[in-house]
Amino acid sequence: MRILIADDDDELRDLTEMVLSSAGYNVSSFPNGKLAWEALKKSGADMAVLDINMPEMDGLELLDLIRADERFKEMPVMLLTARKGMSERAQGLERGADDYLTKPYENDELIKRVKLLAQAYPANG
Repeated sequence: MRILIADDDDELRDLTEMVLSSAGYNVSSFPNGKLAWEALKKSGADMAVLDINMPEMDGLELLDLIRADERFKEMPVMLLTARKGMSERAQGLERGADDYLTKPYENDELIKRVKLLAQAYPANG
């Protein structure tokens, strides 16, 4: 399964990539939504893990593009963010996110949630 990560925090992006790669996933990561969107259009992915607050294009804008594109509209998307407020969570879910995990996260929880999303969307994995 190919997972696209977009997060402008270099350390957290690297950690997320390492955790998911060590769990056997093929991961590509990008420092903002614009670069992630360009890569997704070119190479595709089976799942996306997106930070909300990023320069160039934030995670919610990228989520909107994913949901509006026929190729990716069914792809599972997890929002991974430091925001803890319920309004941000609700906004992300209303815009089509499938899951929401706040940073800092436990590595095992990230892996479990990714596995659950992969099982819920078998056509994408």
